Amino acid sequence: METKLERIADKASHEIRPKFTSLYHLLNEELLTQCHKELDGRKAVGVDGVTKEEYSQNLKENIRNLVERLKNKAYKPAPSLRVYIPKGNGTMCPLGITVYEDKIVQLGLKKIIEAVYEPKFRGNMYGFRPEKSCHMAVKEMIGQITRKRINYIVDADIKGFFDHMNHEWVLKFVGYYIQDPNILRLVEKYLKAGVLEAGEYHAAEEGSSQGNIISPLLANIYMHHVLILWFREYWTKRDKWEAEKYYEQMQERLGKFGLEIETSKSRLIEFGRYAKERRKRKGKGKPETFEFLGFTFYCGESRKGTFVVKAKTSGKKYRMKIKELKKWLKGRLMKPIRETMEILNRKLSGHYRYYGVTYNIPMLIKYHYHATKLLYGMMNRRSQKRSYNWEGFREMLKYYPLAYPKRYVNLYE
Repeated sequence: METKLERIADKASHEIRPKFTSLYHLLNEELLTQCHKELDGRKAVGVDGVTKEEYSQNLKENIRNLVERLKNKAYKPAPSLRVYIPKGNGTMCPLGITVYEDKIVQLGLKKIIEAVYEPKFRGNMYGFRPEKSCHMAVKEMIGQITRKRINYIVDADIKGFFDHMNHEWVLKFVGYYIQDPNILRLVEKYLKAGVLEAGEYHAAEEGSSQGNIISPLLANIYMHHVLILWFREYWTKRDKWEAEKYYEQMQERLGKFGLEIETSKSRLIEFGRYAKERRKRKGKGKPETFEFLGFTFYCGESRKGTFVVKAKTSGKKYRMKIKELKKWLKGRLMKPIRETMEILNRKLSGHYRYYGVTYNIPMLIKYHYHATKLLYGMMNRRSQKRSYNWEGFREMLKYYPLAYPKRYVNLYE
């Protein structure tokens, strides 16, 4: 199966406008069984409550039956279960949880469509792509600003992107290279599956539920056609009037495809190698900053006095992380200290691995300091009497030391 997908990817990479008219047959027992093996059984279950373990109990028959329904066009995805998770700005983000069998088919469909589209995506698209990461996106952005004569940044946030993709346009964009009607029909079924919230069904007129396996890929295909190709064709420079014109025309372009920017989170800012001097001459103070992927980026200097773009943990993300850590520690009052320390160190290490980038060590040390204070407070709430003074607490840390910050990612390699 991997060989077949590789051949598809090879064709897509070598032809300007490849056409794939027969792909649906690849959703066979071999591919879907492989997808089952790859899926994480610890994920939340959908509306039918079936887990990976339960589905595995009669796996061969279940997969065989699934393939038969796909062949006969009798397969129908179940609605996603709507849940909400908190965002950093205090609002709630809607997620869709699909039933396990739909996850299998979605993963298989994703592999097929991805084989076609991955070779067509631009190298500077980093979201939800194989072999790509947030750190790679940050490195690319810093490199572009540092190497090129960039004076302004368009900092734009699309409002509810996943929820507002136009279904007709999604199918047109997927169908640009994939002209297998059965694949397109299956994509449409997922788009129209709807959601179940508080026991009530809601039809889907637009968007693709965030949380579904197929949604990030559809979002990338949508963005590829709506903005990436358009930007490459018409916009290459970064003077102020051009940035202002781009900002205006970008909004018009998004509107054509059912999208709009979140005006409260979007702006044009002066940034780059010459921003400090230009703003000083105008009496505007320090260069502005912007946020991206949980970091705040600002204009700075290296030890040698050369211009560099520096990154630090954004204040919003930092406060959210501290709040989450405080809540978690409160829930550990009656748990064994050894187990608590092991989990806490994993949490700290995870934080350091993401935010441990060049120039951000001070924010990591600050996080370590606050984590230590929260742990001390938790230890003293474990009984009615104060369990520790700081001297005793430090003795405890000799036996259960807290993970200490270090840099994991060099943004300037």
